[in-house]
Amino acid sequence: MILVELLDAYAQDPMGGGEPLPHQTVKTLAAKLAELPNALSLAVFVDGKPAGLANCFFGFSTFAAAPLINIHDLAVLSKYRGLGLSQRLLQEVEKVALEKGCCKVTLEVLSANNVAKKAYLKFGFAPYSLDPEAGEALFWQKSIQQ
Repeated sequence: MILVELLDAYAQDPMGGGEPLPHQTVKTLAAKLAELPNALSLAVFVDGKPAGLANCFFGFSTFAAAPLINIHDLAVLSKYRGLGLSQRLLQEVEKVALEKGCCKVTLEVLSANNVAKKAYLKFGFAPYSLDPEAGEALFWQKSIQQ
């Protein structure tokens, strides 16, 4: 499936961790995403070939009492970078957000991923802060082993 192929290529990129997706993920990802009513996956093509993707999830802003979209993965294959495809994907996500009455679109980006940060800034994204004295929001995680 195109989604899994694009995500696997992203996973193997240094900014995606530099490792292929685990076999179990490759096997089950498409079906598991299809089960989630809050999932949104978009792909962009160049000359009929898959070139990039955005995997998003609808969430909810308690401060705005309105839905939001979080871009969980946004990737463009290396040979298609520089063509403005990330901007096209971001435009499409924003279009869906407007149609669904969302109050915002969120995403996380690695601090050293300057190319992605430049693309996000160009589109209007900015670091998140409620109060400049409190600092910017940081994205943290804790893996759960089952």
